[in-house]
Amino acid sequence: MAERAKRRLCFLLLCLLLFVLAGIAQSRLVADPNTSDLVSSGVRDVRERPSESRLRRQRLGDAAEGCEQTYGFLPCTDSVLGNLFLALAYGYLMFLAATYLSTGSELLLEILGPGIVGGLFLPILGALPDAILILVSGLSGSRETAQHQVLIGMGLLAGSTVMLLTILWGSCVVLGKVDFSEDSTSTGFSLTGSGVTTDVQTSHAAKIMVVSIIPFIIVQAPKIFHLSSGSRLVVLIAFIVSVAFLLSYCLFQVFQPWVQRRRLEFAKHKHVMAGFLRHLEKGALGPLGPLLTNDDEPNIPLIEKIFDKMDANSDNVISATELRAVIIGMLFELDVNPDDAVNRMMVEFDQSRDRQIDRSEFVSGIVELINKAKQVVANRDELALGYHEYTKAEHETLLDKDEDTGENVKNATWITVKAVLMLLLGTVIAAAFADPLVDAVDNFSLATSIPSFFISFIAMPLATNSSEAVSALIFASRKNKQSASLTFSEIYGAVTMNNTLCLGVFLALVYIRHLSWDFSAEVLVIFIVSMLMGIFASFRTKFPLWTCSVAYAMYPLSLLLVYLLDYVYGWS
Repeated sequence: MAERAKRRLCFLLLCLLLFVLAGIAQSRLVADPNTSDLVSSGVRDVRERPSESRLRRQRLGDAAEGCEQTYGFLPCTDSVLGNLFLALAYGYLMFLAATYLSTGSELLLEILGPGIVGGLFLPILGALPDAILILVSGLSGSRETAQHQVLIGMGLLAGSTVMLLTILWGSCVVLGKVDFSEDSTSTGFSLTGSGVTTDVQTSHAAKIMVVSIIPFIIVQAPKIFHLSSGSRLVVLIAFIVSVAFLLSYCLFQVFQPWVQRRRLEFAKHKHVMAGFLRHLEKGALGPLGPLLTNDDEPNIPLIEKIFDKMDANSDNVISATELRAVIIGMLFELDVNPDDAVNRMMVEFDQSRDRQIDRSEFVSGIVELINKAKQVVANRDELALGYHEYTKAEHETLLDKDEDTGENVKNATWITVKAVLMLLLGTVIAAAFADPLVDAVDNFSLATSIPSFFISFIAMPLATNSSEAVSALIFASRKNKQSASLTFSEIYGAVTMNNTLCLGVFLALVYIRHLSWDFSAEVLVIFIVSMLMGIFASFRTKFPLWTCSVAYAMYPLSLLLVYLLDYVYGWS
């Protein structure tokens, strides 16, 4: 963790140095400010209104006198590559902000438990970078400028929702697939015979996500019914409904914190399994040899010897009593309850559910643990030790406990201070660099004639949602029902926050700045993707591998739909 922090600090310093150098540089304009058109690919932007054309010409004319620095001191440039670099740099800073907010909230979860923190703070903090970017996209400048830049906020909102339910959802199915027929972690390829399985609570999360689409329908009502008046009132009503949904969702999470408790429980389960593997590697049952062969593969003969050592009565099965005898020796290394650890290991190894572990079940279970350890540990000589340290660090971040206090947590005061500092740092970075990122994206759009909506739709969700995406993919790769349920629950929860918190911020911005609501195509895309994926996930818990192709296909189709409706048929 310390090395990672050092690398991030070095990158921040490098970015600041490059910003200073970029601020000194000057570059040529991409287009002549006296002409009416930018350099174009030949496709006429039918969506751009005359006022927006004048705004583009005015801004290009201003650029002839020098680019406008955000806050008066941050670097700026008129070149395509310069704005691309700034967008990437600011995007990485927003990624760091999202990472700090995620890590800090999880540390706070360790101290205060999954109640208020897990139900209220975690969802809001997870959506905070998106909300800040949406806010600043239309907060500064004149009303005409805000109406133009707010497309970036809508692109981020639509792109984030679509990316979560298509690319990320499909990738989680691919990484988490197991063989349905054998209910194992087999990675055999079968479009119908393999996939992921979730629990019933996950389908409830999908239903909540579907309900959260209602504010989009309300705000779109004047366009649907061709009403010429009352649009501002409808925006206000939609804002109130979105806030009410947000509060209801957070209260539901506070009083029914099953998602947070399940995540904590899963972290503890992995830590117990790693502790057991570490216990075997140390030779607790006698000097048996290394867990890996010279070919870096699981040592099957050694695993069978371990089974024979644990099978005290030689009946070729390991009973709960025999397993408990081994676990007692782990108590000095791992603070676990023996009965709880026995139950966890029975869940991990006992595939036949007969409360006994036969030889094949034990071998396949240990092989799976070793393969998981190989994914995260580079030193094969101390494989189990490294995996144990890895899960220990993860467990300390998400400590399972029954009380919602930090009384039983070591260094509770320091962890609280660290969590608060990380939350403050993440918030400050997000607030400070959201406006420069929006400006860089908008300037890149002006320099290339690529609509800002599509830039924000494709690129910006990668900066604000990448930490959540990586976490979801890691959990999905565990290849079991528990981790799959957690993964998809968090995806549905993130979309719910987009449809409540982020939309609420957007509607407040539209109402306060007296902006026009001209986002019919974008709303339609969000509605279609959320409804299809939400309804599909609400009434089933098993998702075959073929479903990932449907999810993947919806991403380019969403982009194509927005392009056709807005830039061909002129919906907006």
